[in-house]
Amino acid sequence: MKVLVIAEHEHQQLKPSFFSALTAAKQLSPGNEIDLFVTGFECNDLLQVIKKINVKKIILADDKKCEHQVAEVVSELISKFAIHYDFVIMPSTTFGKNVLPRAAALCDCTLIADVVQIIDSATFTRPIYAGNALETIQTSEKIKFLTIRASAFEPTHVESDVEAEVEYVKEDLISSREDIVFISSELTKQTRPSLESARIIVSGGRALKSKENFKLIEDLADRLHAAVGATRAAVDAGFISNDFQVGQTGKIVAPQLYIAIGISGAIQHLAGMKESKVIVVINQDPDAPIFKIADYGLVGDLFQIIPELINELEKSNRTLS
Repeated sequence: MKVLVIAEHEHQQLKPSFFSALTAAKQLSPGNEIDLFVTGFECNDLLQVIKKINVKKIILADDKKCEHQVAEVVSELISKFAIHYDFVIMPSTTFGKNVLPRAAALCDCTLIADVVQIIDSATFTRPIYAGNALETIQTSEKIKFLTIRASAFEPTHVESDVEAEVEYVKEDLISSREDIVFISSELTKQTRPSLESARIIVSGGRALKSKENFKLIEDLADRLHAAVGATRAAVDAGFISNDFQVGQTGKIVAPQLYIAIGISGAIQHLAGMKESKVIVVINQDPDAPIFKIADYGLVGDLFQIIPELINELEKSNRTLS
């Protein structure tokens, strides 16, 4: 079975979710018939890293037209190479959800999204109904396009002693797409870990009541060197930007520790975090649905509990120093 993995990267660094997609690829192709597909501009530093990964070949489109990785350009390019493979896979990230459905459509194939289990080469499992049920899908598509939920596959970090072969994409294969103009991109500047890669996440809900109060979540996260998350209700209320939303319509996360503060547990939010290894809940309502999936729960007023936690963490840090 031949597998093409689309390598998602940013600032010459591979995204952590890529390594989970690589794990899925190795399940589909035990014989390591795996190639990587990389698009970008001036990718030499990235290429030096990727060449050490234990795959057969790297297909590199290093061109000014790929600099901003516009979905219409990248998907069209993927579709030209996909015909040589049995599987084309990407992580189920914002970028993956934007690119791979387009590529599948161009190949007249159906996409299977959010795969959490590979049963065999034609049968896959994915969550539905906000994660409350699992659907098993069997497909006979000639090319199977899959987006992989990164939290369901342990990352693979296997280097090879032999560098992978590199195939450079010819310039005339890369579409100019004059009908599409890249205008700008806006990067979020933050010193905290990203939601996708953080080992610890502290999330707040509507019970924080205001943007000013939400800073309690940020203060606690900073003491724990954690990422900050939020429910859709907190985002809609303007407490924090939607970049930090965890849930079905936000980020899907599975950190080592997830601390949910003032979050009742709407199914849409649970769908985005219930695979976390340890879940700690702080809520004033003992009947809040989120307690059903909690490993540890604390019933009480968050406006009293969080300052006490911060004080205890500060004491611990002073003792250690």
